[in-house]
Amino acid sequence: MGTVDSRQLTDAHGRLIDSWLDQQWLEKGLSEHSLSNYRRDISQLAVWLQHQRASLLACERYQLLEFLADRHQQGLSARSVARQLSAVKSFYRWLKREGRIADDPALLIERPKLGRPLPKTLSEADVEALLAAPDPSTPLGLRDRAMLEVLYATGLRVTELVTLTQSQINPRQGLIRVIGKGDKERLVPLGEEALHWLGRYAQEGRPQLLAADQQGGNQDLLFPSRRGTCMTRQTFWHRIKQLAVVAGVQKKLSPHTLRHAFATHLLNHGADLRVVQLLLGHTDLSTTQIYTHVAQQRLQDVYQKHHPRSGT
Repeated sequence: MGTVDSRQLTDAHGRLIDSWLDQQWLEKGLSEHSLSNYRRDISQLAVWLQHQRASLLACERYQLLEFLADRHQQGLSARSVARQLSAVKSFYRWLKREGRIADDPALLIERPKLGRPLPKTLSEADVEALLAAPDPSTPLGLRDRAMLEVLYATGLRVTELVTLTQSQINPRQGLIRVIGKGDKERLVPLGEEALHWLGRYAQEGRPQLLAADQQGGNQDLLFPSRRGTCMTRQTFWHRIKQLAVVAGVQKKLSPHTLRHAFATHLLNHGADLRVVQLLLGHTDLSTTQIYTHVAQQRLQDVYQKHHPRSGT
C-alpha cells in the first residue's frame, strides 16, 4: 500500500484517529511533524483493515502481524516498519485505557531488534583540514573558525552552539556553561586552541558582525549571523558543507559530524566513557556507548592496515 488516500477512511475511523492525536498532543506535546507521521501510520492500518472487512476497534493480533508483513513486502525498511509498530502500540494502549476495546491486540507483538547505525565520523586529519578551511582574514571566516574549534573542542549539539551567548563563556576558567535538552545545564571545558580562536574572534570579528544588528537586541550572541542576528542551525550546516568542499573532505557530513568526531577521538585517545557521557550531555550511558563501537571499528581498521600479519 503506498500513500493513503484519506477519502478511503470511514468517518468513524477518522474521528477515532483524531481523538487519539488530540490526546497525544495534550499529553506529550508532539510536533506537527510527529502528529502527521502518527496520523499516516494509523490511517494506513485503518484502510488496510477496511479492505479486510475489519476495523480498528475489532482487530486481532494476527491481523496486525499481517499488516506489518504487508508493509515490509511493499518495500518499507525494517526500521520504518518498527516505527509504524510503535505508533500502532501507542494507539491501542490508548484505546484500552479509554475503554474502547477489551483487549489490546498489539500488546504481545514484540518490537524487532534493530542494530543502531554507527554515527558517521571524520578522521583526525579530516578534522584538521576542516578547521583550517575558513579564511580568518574576514569577520565571517574568523567566526566560522571559532565555531568549528568550539564545536570540536566541546562536542556541542549544533543548536547549543548557534544559541551560545557571551555570558555562557568563562575564558578565565576555560569553561562553557551549556544549556542542553530539557534545559539541563552542564559545564564543558575548552581547549587552548578553541580559547585562542575565541579570543581572536572576540577582538577582530564579533564586533563587526554585531554592528549589523540594527535593533541592538542580539548583543549577547556569541556567534551572530552576517546580519547580526541569531544564526539558524540550517545556515551553519550549509557553512560546514561549503567548508568541507574547501577542505577537500570527501566523506558525507551531517550536522553532528564534529560532535561524533569529538566523542570518537576522545575514546580513541583513552577517555573514560562516563566522562564522554557527561561532556555530551547524554542522560543515558547506553546512548554514549555507540561511540565505543566506532572506536573499536577504527582500531580494527588500523590493525588490518598496519599489522604485518593481518593478512592484508
